[in-house]
Amino acid sequence: MRKKIANHSRRKFIKDSLAIAGGLSVLGFGAQSFAKTLKQPKEQMMNLTKNAQQTFETLFGKVDISQVSLAKTDPEFFSNYANFAFDEVLQHSDLKLEERLLIILASLVAIPALSEYKTIAQAALKNNVSPVMIKEIVYQATPYVGMGKTIDFINATNEIFRANKIALPLQPQATTNRQNRRDRGLATQRELFGEAIDKSNAAAPADMKHIREFLSANCFGDYYTRTGLDLKFRELLTFVYILSMGGADTQVKAHVAGNLRIGNDRARLIAVVTALVPYIGYPRSLNALSIIDELAPYS
Repeated sequence: MRKKIANHSRRKFIKDSLAIAGGLSVLGFGAQSFAKTLKQPKEQMMNLTKNAQQTFETLFGKVDISQVSLAKTDPEFFSNYANFAFDEVLQHSDLKLEERLLIILASLVAIPALSEYKTIAQAALKNNVSPVMIKEIVYQATPYVGMGKTIDFINATNEIFRANKIALPLQPQATTNRQNRRDRGLATQRELFGEAIDKSNAAAPADMKHIREFLSANCFGDYYTRTGLDLKFRELLTFVYILSMGGADTQVKAHVAGNLRIGNDRARLIAVVTALVPYIGYPRSLNALSIIDELAPYS
């Protein structure tokens, strides 16, 4: 019995000691090794390239990078990420800042990556990206990634907007109603994919035709016809959603074709994939590039 009490007391002593040490560390009264750890990230951050530092400041303002949470806990990882995403990638992707931020936001919704989405959404607002555009990015993702994913991003966007004193709801952007959404959506499909749409609709089995109707009325009628973003950019976003999700290469191919038809050429599509490499990784990027190369060969 005494042994059990002794063991319990010993465990309690160790637990209390660790708690006290943790509290002292947070307050700045930790041991020398703790102080040394705090200094290390600042030294590590000096490895950022000039371009990476400038891009970081453009996106997030003039802050002490060494005090960024990830830079403090994982300085080497942060340096690699920042130098790659904020310098190397930008040398090979000539998108405008607004376009790049919107495309990244679209990709983060599709992955899904809520934490990074919040960070980039703040950067987008700081760089005068319209709240309407940001909200449309999330809305249009719905028919591609599903409501189960987008509802979290809608709620997070609303929280960010409120924090930035942006009044909700935003101005309505819908241009269709229950009576004309199907016809307007089908017209949009024809603009993007030509007569292939009518052939696919006609060839669909009877028990699947309702899905084709859904595509015209809901996916294209409810979302593509909205204002806030033009059709050419909406089709580019759809390419982004699908390639970022992964596992839908047939649909990636269809929307590469749709983008080429509406004027988003090989160079623009490659620039988009390049901008997304840090966020979606190489397998999905290489799959998309292979499809681009198949439909719009290098010449």
